[in-house]
Amino acid sequence: ILPATKTIPETATKAGNFKTLIAAVKAAGLAEALSGKGPFTVFAPTDAAFAKLPAGTVKTLLKPENKSKLADILKYHVVPGRVYSTDALAAGKAKTLLGDSIAIEVKGKTAMVNNAKLIATDLDASNGVINV
Repeated sequence: ILPATKTIPETATKAGNFKTLIAAVKAAGLAEALSGKGPFTVFAPTDAAFAKLPAGTVKTLLKPENKSKLADILKYHVVPGRVYSTDALAAGKAKTLLGDSIAIEVKGKTAMVNNAKLIATDLDASNGVINV
């Protein structure tokens, strides 16, 4: 198996179900950072997850005046280092770029990050990994 050649944003774009996340990353000014050397682990919400937010939430966060708040929300979804799902579950928690910790555990037969289900794991990128 050849190593991944696409960065996290390129990998997310190619996957096709992260359009809102990519728009948010760009609006927050984080696209360049997430394209950098890293490595990073992104716990990436899909477009379907964003659609479950209250009406108008995403539109409001994408406004230039909310750039800092949006950046903080996105940094909460990023962990420094390349953390594959088995390592994340073994650790049980991880410290985000925002500085807060997230819980990573199995509840029943479902892997969870805080209260969100992990639906896909270990999408490899040249500078990290995406867990969905």
